Amino acid sequence: MSAPEAPELRPLYGQFPTALRFSVRDQTRNRLAGMLLVVFVPVWYLMMDALASGEMLDFKLYATGEILHVDGGRLTLISAGLNSVTMIAGFVVFDAVRKALAFDRRLVFAGCRQATLIGAKTLAVALVATAIALYTALAILFFWRPTTGGWLAVFAGFTVIALTYGAFGLLLGVLVKHDLEGFFLIIMGGLMDTFLQNPLGNPLANKPVLEWFPSFGPMQFAVGGSFGHNALWGHLILGLAWAAAFIAVGLVIFRIRTSNRTHPSLPRREYSRRGSAALPSE
Repeated sequence: MSAPEAPELRPLYGQFPTALRFSVRDQTRNRLAGMLLVVFVPVWYLMMDALASGEMLDFKLYATGEILHVDGGRLTLISAGLNSVTMIAGFVVFDAVRKALAFDRRLVFAGCRQATLIGAKTLAVALVATAIALYTALAILFFWRPTTGGWLAVFAGFTVIALTYGAFGLLLGVLVKHDLEGFFLIIMGGLMDTFLQNPLGNPLANKPVLEWFPSFGPMQFAVGGSFGHNALWGHLILGLAWAAAFIAVGLVIFRIRTSNRTHPSLPRREYSRRGSAALPSE
């Protein structure tokens, strides 16, 4: 008597909502990151505003060549927000992706499509990054009230840098072997990246070399929109290019690391039978 057939794999549209739900859940259950977002962001704003408020700084808009004379406290609030977003978004995504990688391998082994997991993780990064950016942009209103257009420019800059470092966290989550390595790269990378954009602490902040840093585009867009009343869309797209590059490399590595080609002796039907218990139910 022939062996019973393995259960049919769910169609793509059936697997995706479950994969997305699990991805978002994994990225939002980090209590330390939640505490950092709720407590650290306002405290960081308070410290930076107290240190830099009232000092006038020169900031160069590279798209127009214009030199803006701006309040150092308000400019520092933007760079402080960017700094907060880089660390929290990167930390949240890195921790979630790294912890879920072994389970993702089992899902693929059980027959779950890699394309489904990749799509779910990408959308989850976008949702979580946008939520982090929104909270950080709203918190800035307790210290500075820009125009509506200025606030939207700040929010857009925060969103793009959150997407960039969320993508960077995903890349590190599938690449590095230990937590310490990932946390160090995210923290030091974010600190150096955003600190160098602010002329308050960096005399070279208006030099062309900064164009090669991920936060350059978001910083230019946020400052141009809030102080210069210019929508520098090209710089916002530049920031999105960094995010796209990080996530593309990360997802390629994710696909390789979750590939079931290491088990060539087992047919796909056997994958489904052995791993069916690992598939999340609707």
